Amino acid sequence: MKPKSISQIIKENYSSLSQGQKKAAEFLTLHREEGVLLTAFQLGKRAGVSETTVIRLAYALGFKGYSDMQEALRRNWLEKKQGAGLEELPAELKQPNETSIFSSVIEKETSVLQQLLMQVDEGEIWKTVDHFIQSDRIYIGGFGSSYGAAYWLHYTLKLYRDNVALSSPAGFSLEDILDLNQNSAVIIFSFPRYRQESLELAKCSQAQGATVIAITNRQFSPVGQLAEITLTTEEELDSGDHSIASVVSLLEVIMEGVKHRDQDRISLRQQKLEKLYTDQELFLE
Repeated sequence: MKPKSISQIIKENYSSLSQGQKKAAEFLTLHREEGVLLTAFQLGKRAGVSETTVIRLAYALGFKGYSDMQEALRRNWLEKKQGAGLEELPAELKQPNETSIFSSVIEKETSVLQQLLMQVDEGEIWKTVDHFIQSDRIYIGGFGSSYGAAYWLHYTLKLYRDNVALSSPAGFSLEDILDLNQNSAVIIFSFPRYRQESLELAKCSQAQGATVIAITNRQFSPVGQLAEITLTTEEELDSGDHSIASVVSLLEVIMEGVKHRDQDRISLRQQKLEKLYTDQELFLE
């Protein structure tokens, strides 16, 4: 079995950490490249906590000491870097001018997608794929600016399976989630500025027994902390606002997995859809 990543270990233990330990843990998650080089004292200074707090964090996460935790962090970072086969990301993007503004946007999106490739956890992706296939019903929540990605997933997933529902951009009703149970999955999109409705949907869905899958920008976003599965898009990038390109790319990865594992059922459903499209003369070509 593949060893758990530092992010997974931190997430599993996050609720039991002290406030100081949480600050150090978040710093490690957001700045893994720095973390592999810093001493406990240096890390504590960068995270705004004491050296003792950093050492206690290592014990709280199940390591024998700080050096043991740092070695695990180093291994995890190297595996991601080697697996992606990428050059080191630039420390900062060049300031765009009038003639380069469009190319700077493309460079930024390229950096975001490279980061997504490095941080993606295949195990968590396949768990999500299985929930998309096996759940009796799926409810998708996205509020405010997160609604666009939620709608994309809703439209695409309905081509592949039945019993898929979508929230409105402004919220959800309790009637929407009344029939959720332990065999259901709720997908919640949550990006800054985080909406209160996302947290409420996660709590209500878990009370119904459903599995909550968060698609967010970092493991320790409000919804990310609660979800059974948290998929992130820009974990180590300070991009100011989230990139819709990275969100849709992550969704396309998931949907490719769904097609791979459920191709027979999807094929039958799409044959029925094509007949309906033809009967209704829906498309011009």
